[in-house]
Amino acid sequence: MLVWEVGVGALRWIGRELPIWIRRLAFSPDGTRLAAGGADGQVYIWEAGGGRLLQRLAGHRGAVISVAWSPDGTQLASGGDSPGSRELFVWDARSGERLSALQGLTGAVYAVAWHPVEKLLLSGGSDGRLCWWNLPSGACVRMREAHQGIVQALKVSPDGRRLASCGDDGSIHLWELESGKHLRTLRCDRPYERLTITGIRGLTRAEIATLRALGAVQDEADEQSPSPEQAVQH
Repeated sequence: MLVWEVGVGALRWIGRELPIWIRRLAFSPDGTRLAAGGADGQVYIWEAGGGRLLQRLAGHRGAVISVAWSPDGTQLASGGDSPGSRELFVWDARSGERLSALQGLTGAVYAVAWHPVEKLLLSGGSDGRLCWWNLPSGACVRMREAHQGIVQALKVSPDGRRLASCGDDGSIHLWELESGKHLRTLRCDRPYERLTITGIRGLTRAEIATLRALGAVQDEADEQSPSPEQAVQH
């Protein structure tokens, strides 16, 4: 792991003491600590200025694939995934005590973010869903179907009013943070964006699915009517 001084482009320190894969990194809000999720199931916390290892938080049974600090820097959230076990933990960032193990996950947690004021933790999973978690109760108070595929990142706007999510489907969704209302979708044009395939015959279902994933559109009525070739196959 390499830490750089951005202003001058100089290498600040190198972490070589841990022969593991680092999956995620996050600076504490005051910039003094650096947290990382390891492939060995542990969360590591370093002194950001000099690279001294401060803590190892153990408890995940698989790789730690997301980490996020609470706004005041007192807590740390980490998401992991292992066969048969999906995990989202909340830690006391000073003592290293595990405060919560959130239950009811429907996918591996690839992204986490904190509400800037309220005691809410936001997560995005491998199933494309977003969850709003109440702390310390650990209850999922809101869930939204967001992406086709993994939710790769979550960011809360500086004013605390909006949440942005991005996923493997190539889209960015903007949400109203308090209500969970979907505001808009941002997406770069795909290779067949807005190409109409309604009425085209001879395409297999797999080919249609591929074209639609690349941006093509098809009327629902046409989608339900199989082509002559498909009718013969059935």
